[in-house]
Amino acid sequence: LLEKMADVSLKEAALIVGVVAACYWNSLFCGFVFDDVSAILDNKDLHPSTPLKNLFQNDFWGTPMSEERSHKSYRPLTVLTFRLNYLFSELNAVSYHFLNLVFHVVVCIVFLKVCKLFLDNRSSIVASLLFAVHPIHTEAVTGVVGRAELLSSIFFLAAFLSYTKSKGPDNTIAWTPIAVTVFLVAVATLCKEQGITVVGICCVYEVFIAQGYTLPALLDTAVQILRGKGSIPFSMLQTLLKLIVLMFSTLLLVVVRVQVIQSQLPVFTRFDNPAAVSPSPARQLTFNYLLPVNAWLLLNPSELCCDWTMGTIPLVESLLDVRNVATLTFFCCLGSLMVFSLRYPGDSSKTVLMALCFIVLPFIPASNLFFPVGFVVAERVLYVPSMGFCILVAHGWKKLSNKSVLRKISWVCLAAVLFTHALKTLHRNWDWESEYTLFMSALKVNKNNAKLWNNVGHALENEKNFERALQFFIQATQVQPDDIGAHMNVGRTYKNLNKTKEAEESYMIAKSLMPQIIPGKKYAARVAPNHLNVYINLANLIRANESRLEEADQLYRQAISMRPDFKQAYISRGELLLKMNKPLKAKEAYLRALELDRTNADLWYNLAIVYIELKDPTEALKNFNRALELNPMHKLALFNSALLMQESGDARLRPEAKQRLLHYVKEEPQDSNGYFNLGMLAMDDKKDTEAEAWMKKAIKLQPNFRSALFNLALLYSQTGKELMALPVLEELLRYYPDHTKGLILKGDILMNQKKDIVGAKMCFEKILELDPNNVQGKHNLCVVYFEEKDLIKAEKCLVETLALAPHEEYIQRHLNIVRSKIAALGAVEQSSLPSDGTAATEAKKNSFHNLKEAKREKTTTQSTVDNKEHSKNKKSTEKSSVDKETPKKSTKEIKDIEKKRVAALKRLEEIERILNGE
Repeated sequence: LLEKMADVSLKEAALIVGVVAACYWNSLFCGFVFDDVSAILDNKDLHPSTPLKNLFQNDFWGTPMSEERSHKSYRPLTVLTFRLNYLFSELNAVSYHFLNLVFHVVVCIVFLKVCKLFLDNRSSIVASLLFAVHPIHTEAVTGVVGRAELLSSIFFLAAFLSYTKSKGPDNTIAWTPIAVTVFLVAVATLCKEQGITVVGICCVYEVFIAQGYTLPALLDTAVQILRGKGSIPFSMLQTLLKLIVLMFSTLLLVVVRVQVIQSQLPVFTRFDNPAAVSPSPARQLTFNYLLPVNAWLLLNPSELCCDWTMGTIPLVESLLDVRNVATLTFFCCLGSLMVFSLRYPGDSSKTVLMALCFIVLPFIPASNLFFPVGFVVAERVLYVPSMGFCILVAHGWKKLSNKSVLRKISWVCLAAVLFTHALKTLHRNWDWESEYTLFMSALKVNKNNAKLWNNVGHALENEKNFERALQFFIQATQVQPDDIGAHMNVGRTYKNLNKTKEAEESYMIAKSLMPQIIPGKKYAARVAPNHLNVYINLANLIRANESRLEEADQLYRQAISMRPDFKQAYISRGELLLKMNKPLKAKEAYLRALELDRTNADLWYNLAIVYIELKDPTEALKNFNRALELNPMHKLALFNSALLMQESGDARLRPEAKQRLLHYVKEEPQDSNGYFNLGMLAMDDKKDTEAEAWMKKAIKLQPNFRSALFNLALLYSQTGKELMALPVLEELLRYYPDHTKGLILKGDILMNQKKDIVGAKMCFEKILELDPNNVQGKHNLCVVYFEEKDLIKAEKCLVETLALAPHEEYIQRHLNIVRSKIAALGAVEQSSLPSDGTAATEAKKNSFHNLKEAKREKTTTQSTVDNKEHSKNKKSTEKSSVDKETPKKSTKEIKDIEKKRVAALKRLEEIERILNGE
């Protein structure tokens, strides 16, 4: 009979689908907000590159369960569904919201099936519709992290339905449904912890519904047995056996769950749950008062808020507090319903009893009555308890509608409730559109929660609206003056506004609110671990002043002394030690951080930078490779390892270097440095057309890219396209009029290709204005004088040049040529030098000597600078171009090789100097 009643028709399912779609269609336009950021955007467990086993080792937010900062919320199956979303649509929020909507539909249909066990068909549909449209569910359905509630509820209800089939013919035990129930309970618990509470509902169902006992009957039987006047009935023995199996299975699940959290409860602060750290009787009075608060949200969901922590609900500190009246009223109502349901037989009392079970038992883990949780009130945890509430309302409506006098008014009231609830749900969904809309809607309900002011500030900060963000952060400090995080937010925003003095003052206030260091005492037990970032943020601020580097280091060491496993402190300290030119100590800091987390690709990257500092490129490349093993798309490791391979001069490494740069430009298509270095690699491989294409792409992205402009011009000049080089050089000199090597190359092309002696002369004179001792520029000016047939001036110029570079053999030889011409022919008859080894030809060749360009950016390591603020620095060391022209005279080959060797050494020295931060 129960099975037949529990069937859901296609029309009923279609009705529920239509109602849910009408209420939640706009949730598809919402983004990732609030806890979604940590659970989805920042959770590496969603990425296909993360091993599946990590889902069963980490908590809901991607933090290893073994770490002290873990919230101990173990929901691997829910994370698995997020991962499937990511697999199909990556971070497209629509797919995540759509799947939540589908799961809510499934819950509503399964709930209808459950309702039909205790209500008639019409009342069951009313209960299911009320559940489908109730506004309290927006957090669970529209908030993506609410999927834990949805999934757990599906298996929760399925486990209960399975258990209702465990009573066989003639009161025998059907073990298969019980086994299925235990399995579904385990699955529900792996979706969210409260899934295990369905076992309690199954026990109540078995005793009072399946066996039909009432509390007085049970007490009479127990008294008779204790007096020895009777034996335990066989049916009761069977019931006890089923309950023992259920309880043993539950106990086993609890033991496994405790093992997973390693017998550690999560660490919460007084800001998360003020009552949890309050003395008696405030703690007990407040926690009990929260029960009618939750009940009121079910009765009147008009003022909903996404965050009820901190000062949202003031503590009930006295027995005389008027709010205790609400607590007493709640317990009176609950007690009356319990007495009615347990004392009297009949379908009505059974319905009320099961409704109370669905309200009370799933809520126990979130009630704070047995262990503290990280929130005061959370609307999403009312998802399952609201099922019992909806059954109660539907049952009450049935009683009223059966009375002819109240039939019409009961239907009108029902229609009004369903319509207003649906409208409220539809409107509430828009609040979840963005973090700004969500937290602003919360502030309309509650202005005493500093966290809400902070979160609006964060939303504005993400939009780079620092001035407005600052106003909200300051308001947060006024609402909660001892909120360390709020003062940190003020400091960070002042820093973003370049108000260093004010930023430091705010950080110092936050630091003053920190507890005193107690040697040997665990820091996490007294304050939130993220509050330790005040030391990191303050140190990062003051280390911009070179005279305060030691002070910054002291702050890092202080953070480490308070929490030896504070990984970020080691990372930031390593970065500072590099800046202080202490690479060996920096290496120690990073190795210590790697002991805490060997799966952090950024740490291996930073260690590679240290080895570059230590002039150990081989070890540096090994560490870059380790970073890429952990994160194949680590952009900085891809870029800098490719440069290291490129600079090594080993032609065998060039193909791999090219592949890494190609991966880099795929990840960073707007970064001109990647294309430029691909161009330099192509030049090394004599792939001139490819090199030209890469250089042009770099220049297109960054028109004033000094190195790309010069090296493109040099490429043209080395491949017989000197006239194409001229407009590129014009562009270079428009941005950088003092570019010496550009002036030399331009002057050479003007003199030797366009025969524009005047233009060439202007270039070389400009060089000497900038640097009177520039040997190359002065030598080329001497050649100009020779071309102008002023051999006397050319001779004088070469003598001065030789004085600047007495060891340059080619200058002495050119001077001898000029002097021989003066002696033999006279200055007035000469218009050009002989073609076999003339000064002009040699000048042209020597004008290319040491022409190289290196655009470099300072190397820094990656680290988190501020809370919610991350530094993303890049070491961009571009390769210098070298003269690729082959000397025509065999007598010059040795000298040319030597010059290239010296140029290579100079490049290495420049790289090292840049890496040292000079």
